[in-house]
Amino acid sequence: MPSPIQVVALLKAQNIRHVRLYDADRAMLHALANTGIRVTVSVPNEQLLGIGQSNATAANWVARNVIAHVPATNITAIAVGSEILTTLPNAAPVLVSALKFIHSALVASNLDGQIKVSTPQSSSIILDSFPPSQAFFNRSWDPVMVPLLKFLQSTRSYFMLNVYPYYDYMQSNGVIPLDYALFRPLPPNKEAVDANTLLHYTNVFDAIVDAAYFSMSYLNFTNIPIFVTESGWPSKGDSSEPDATLDNANTYNSNLIRHVLNNSGTPKHPGIVVSTYIYELYNEDSRPGPVSEKNWGLFDANSMPIYTLHLTGAGTLLSNDTTNQTFCVAKESADPKMLQAALDWACGPGKVDCTFLLQGQPCYEPNNVVAHSTYAFNAYFQKMAKSPGTCDFKGVATITTSDPSHGSCIFPGSSGRNGSFPNTTSLAPSSNSSTSGCHSVYFYGAGSFTTSVIIGVLLMSMVYL
Repeated sequence: MPSPIQVVALLKAQNIRHVRLYDADRAMLHALANTGIRVTVSVPNEQLLGIGQSNATAANWVARNVIAHVPATNITAIAVGSEILTTLPNAAPVLVSALKFIHSALVASNLDGQIKVSTPQSSSIILDSFPPSQAFFNRSWDPVMVPLLKFLQSTRSYFMLNVYPYYDYMQSNGVIPLDYALFRPLPPNKEAVDANTLLHYTNVFDAIVDAAYFSMSYLNFTNIPIFVTESGWPSKGDSSEPDATLDNANTYNSNLIRHVLNNSGTPKHPGIVVSTYIYELYNEDSRPGPVSEKNWGLFDANSMPIYTLHLTGAGTLLSNDTTNQTFCVAKESADPKMLQAALDWACGPGKVDCTFLLQGQPCYEPNNVVAHSTYAFNAYFQKMAKSPGTCDFKGVATITTSDPSHGSCIFPGSSGRNGSFPNTTSLAPSSNSSTSGCHSVYFYGAGSFTTSVIIGVLLMSMVYL
C-alpha cells in the first residue's frame, strides 16, 4: 500500500480537506502536519478497555496521539473504538467512561473546544428499523446508550453511525428492491411510506438514518446530529454476491455523494446535511472473508481507480473524475526496448498527438526514451479519461500524483494549461469496525458542523512498502 507521504499527496491532489485515521498512526500524523487538512484520530478497539478503566491511561493516550501533534496537525475529532456494542460487548461497560476520560484530557489541555469526541455504532443496534418512526435501539443497551447520548448532548458532539444499505439489501431476501438500495429513482407507488408519519422514503440510506433519529427520540434525545462514519458498496463479489459489481458500486457511491451534496437531508430532517464517509479508499486484496470484503475500495494499491464516479450535475464541488491531477508516467527502471515499443504504440495505434516530442517542440527535451514515453503515456491516459487499465503499457508505466510538466512542456491534465486546478472529487480514507491501523479521509464543504458537507472514504490497514 502507499506510504503516508504518498497518501497525503493523493489527498492534496484530490483537494481533500478532512481525513480520518482509524488509529493515530504517528507517521500519518507527521505526514499530515502543516497541510491544513482537518484530522480525526481513533482509539483502536483493543485499547479501549485500558483507557476506559484509567483516567491516567486516557490522558497518556491524548498526550501521545493528540497533544504531541497539534497545532501542526489539525486534529478536530476523536473516534473512540468502532461498533463496540456489537463487536466487543465486554468493553461496553467502560465505553462512556473512555469517552469521558478522553474528553477530560482535552479539557485539561484547553482543546475541548476544537476536538469532538464520539464513538461509531453499527446500524444493527437499531431494532424494527422500518417504519423509521417505530424504530428503537436494542433495549439491552440502554445502560450504555442513555449515558452515551447524554455525553454527546452535553459536549455538543455527534452520533456516529455506520450505514450499509448493501447488507440490508442482501439480508432482505428480495424484500428490499435493488433500486431502493442504490438511490435510483422510484415511481411514487414504489416509494416506502411510513404509515405513522406519512413520510416517503426513496432510499435505504435515509430510512436507516431516520430510524436512528427516531431511536434517539424514543430515549428523549432530539438535538444530536448524525454523522455517517461508514457507507459504501463492493465492486466485486463471489457467486453468492451477484450484486457486488462495478456498476452497482459506482451507482451507489455516485448517488450517495450527490445526495449528500444537494443538502436534501432526510425526510424527518430535510435540509440537515448527513455528513458521510465512503468505505473505502483502497481495495484490500489480502483481507480474509468473501470476495466482496476485498473490494470496497475506490482505488487499488497502485492508486489506480477501480471505476470513475459518475457525478454529472453534482455542482461546483465535484467533477466527473475522481482522479483529477493524477498522471501516467514511465517507470525509470523499465527496459528501454519495452519503453520504446510502448512509445511507438502510443504515438501510432494509440493515436496520441506526439508532435510535442519533435525536435524544436516544447517537450523534445530531455531527449530520452523515458521522458518521451512519459509524455506519450500520460497523453493516452488523459485521452482515455484515466480509465482502468490505460496506464500500464505492459508494466512499464505507473500512476503518480506529481505533475510531470516541466518548463514550457505542459502535460495533458496539468493545471498549467489554464493556470488553475479543475474542481475535483475529494476522497477520504476511513475506518472499519473490525480492522485496526486504518486511515479515513472525507470531503468538507465550508461551514460549521451543522452546515458542513463531508464525503469520506475509509482507508483500511496499511503496510508501508
